[in-house]
Order: sequence, then structure tokens, then C-alpha cells
Amino acid sequence: MSRLLRFVLIVGILALVALWWFARPNPIPEARLAGLTGEVRRGEMVFWATGCASCHMADGAKGEDQLVLKGGQRFVTQFGTFVAPNISNDPDHGIGAWSTADLASALMHGVGRGGEHLYPALPYASYNKMTLQDVADLRTYLATLPADPTPSQPHELAFPFNIRGTLGIWKLFNVSTAWAVADPLTPQETRGRYLVEAQAHCGECHTPRNIMGGMDRSLWLAGAPNPDGKGRTPNITPGKLTWSEDEIVEYLTSGFTPDFDSVGGHMAHVVDNMARLPEADRRAIAAYLKKVPPQP
Repeated sequence: MSRLLRFVLIVGILALVALWWFARPNPIPEARLAGLTGEVRRGEMVFWATGCASCHMADGAKGEDQLVLKGGQRFVTQFGTFVAPNISNDPDHGIGAWSTADLASALMHGVGRGGEHLYPALPYASYNKMTLQDVADLRTYLATLPADPTPSQPHELAFPFNIRGTLGIWKLFNVSTAWAVADPLTPQETRGRYLVEAQAHCGECHTPRNIMGGMDRSLWLAGAPNPDGKGRTPNITPGKLTWSEDEIVEYLTSGFTPDFDSVGGHMAHVVDNMARLPEADRRAIAAYLKKVPPQP
């Protein structure tokens, strides 16, 4: 073997080791949450803002049944079908035995309790901008919700998307803690940015995706095909959405557009969640949307 070939092999092996190191699962240590205590009322607001029930309640659940987070909803995408897991308070089939650090690792780093990479159907590419205090509050509120023993169902993914180890590389290229809309912003706009970009993860549906399935942040909130290939999620930048701030607030409160049309589809769940937040939060969202770079 020539010296050049040996050198290339050694460099290649070192590169693979470095890639493995940077792409390994990286849970949040318990020490980072030391001294944090959650509060139920704040956690409830985080719960509605983040839309937990919209995905993790049983399909078609109504009223109080929406708080039984037994999972089972199916989300069809070009990569396969993702099935929402049970995140109820059941200690065996849900997350009843999870610590706050376990929840923070899943939401912010995409790492499961067993140290495995989680699929980005859980929008940790957005939730990673949440504060640890909000996660602690959310964990406290989730502990007050009903337990359900329904086992989580496996995702239905074909090769190579069923290989979780590749998700670490996906994260390197597609997950960032940078804000899509940079400072300077007013305090109200900053609050709106936090709600839109982190908690409510609006970009996950309203932003086009690259070939790897990550959000194309150069087209932030410019609209995108629905993951199941049926229809589109609309452009909500000022380049297309011409509603006033008051009209945006009304839509997020009642579900009615300025033309007296009504919200439909999965967005109906989003409006139901937003309507439970303080009006100041809905106004903050409206103010932020006016600061987003226009996309025609």
C-alpha cells in the first residue's frame, strides 16, 4: 500500500470518527436544570402554545378528551408515515416516569430517554429555542393530565429513513438555534418571535423544505406543499398576507378571516390553541409577522 493511500485512509477514518462524535446524541444533563421548578399555570400556557394536544391526542378527540395524550395520529410524508407517540402521564407507555431533563432533551435536542435520536416529526428544530424554564413549567403541567396505557405505535419508514443513526448528521445540517428574524426588535416583537419561531413552531409547516427535509430559512414562512402532497400551507409573510395586525389577532382568536371565511384543517387546532393564550400573546404574534421579510 502506497504512503499516499495510507494517508488518505487515515484521514478518512479520522473524518468518520469526527463526524460520529459531532453527530452523536447529546442529551441535556440534569445539572442544567438544577434549581428550576415548574408552575402549573405557566405550564398550561406553554402546553397550548406548543400545540402538544394537536398531535398527541387521539384522532378526532373533542373536549376534555383532547387532554388524554394517548397518541396514534398518523402523519404521512414523503419519507414515510410518522405515528404520534403516547406522551400521557402513564409511567410505562407514556412519559410519566420522565424527568424534566428527559423532556428537555427530547424537545430541545431531539434525544429520547434511551439516548436515541428522535425523528424531526417532533419539531425540535424549533423547540430548541425554548427556555429551560418553559420546559420545566410544561413538565409540571403534563404531570397533571390523565395517564393512558395505550402503547405507542412504531413509525412506518422505509430504508434508509428507518436508520436513526443518520439523524445526527441531519441535525448537523438542519438544526440551528439562530433566529430567522434577527434583532433589533421591540419587546412585543421579541415575544412574538419566541412564540412563532420556538413554541408554536409555525415555520415547520409554513416554510419550504430542502432536499433533506430541513426548513429552508431563506424562504422563512413563504408557504410550502403539505407533507402528504395534498395542497399547500400558505405564505404568511407581508409579501402575501396583507391583513392588519387587528385582523391577524381576530383570526387567531375566532378563526374568521377578514373575508368571513373560517379556518379549516389542522390550522383549526392551531387557532383553538392560540385562542387560549392571553390576547397580548396573539398581538405579539401579529406584530412579529409584520417584521418578517416579505416573500412574494
